[in-house]
Amino acid sequence: MLPAADAPILFFDSGLGGLTVLGPTRALLPTAPIVYAADYAGLPYGKKSDEELAARVPALLGRLVERYQPRLAVIACNTASTIALSHVRAALDLPIVGTVPAIKPAAELTRSGVIGVLGTEATVRQPYVDDLSARFAAGKIVLRHGSPGLVTGAEARLRGDAIDPDVITRAIAGLRDQPGGDAMDVIVLACTHFPLLRDELQAAAGPAVRLIDGAAGIARRIACLTEGQQWPDAPAPGIAVFTRSDDRPPPPLVALAPYGIGSIETI
Repeated sequence: MLPAADAPILFFDSGLGGLTVLGPTRALLPTAPIVYAADYAGLPYGKKSDEELAARVPALLGRLVERYQPRLAVIACNTASTIALSHVRAALDLPIVGTVPAIKPAAELTRSGVIGVLGTEATVRQPYVDDLSARFAAGKIVLRHGSPGLVTGAEARLRGDAIDPDVITRAIAGLRDQPGGDAMDVIVLACTHFPLLRDELQAAAGPAVRLIDGAAGIARRIACLTEGQQWPDAPAPGIAVFTRSDDRPPPPLVALAPYGIGSIETI
């Protein structure tokens, strides 16, 4: 049975990074109902243990699926996907789209044979990244660096706050200062937060380095999985839902409005 036309797509992230996946999805599916969920009570995911996230993410997504009845859920978070995707798919009976580092396209783009992977501390240590590198970047040098400060900076950017430029400098240096780093010509932004700082990262990396992420590919996958389904005739304002955090209130609605969000809820 096809889902109802008003059944939403659920986007899930630790914070606001998943908006970088929501944007290209709305471009492909402009009338799709949207629920964007951010786990502010658990942010940042990059500093949590694998065991904690493997339990937390499926449980929270289960609550969200029960409440909003989506047609499809997108884990728009590299850390959550690399750790908890299989657990979520085992627990929930609906299509789940994950987010993985764009190592395959990076390997196709590099001319020097040196690729940088910039993510959270949790993502860059995952065996999943080892597997992607072995499958798609054999014979290449794959450098990794975890930068929790970029997550904080991206959240600040959407709030309209200033970003510490040293965070950007340290993130790029964390890759470039490794053996072979001087030859790096592609950097994978392996956290959905990081494209929010693309201009600053590009300036620090220099014009000879290409920055890539997987957001457009994820949007195409969502469109493929929902092909033939009914959608509303006109777009309706989306909902942003945040897990309640005493020290991190939701952002102002004006920051979310460009992504089609019209209201904010907390759970």
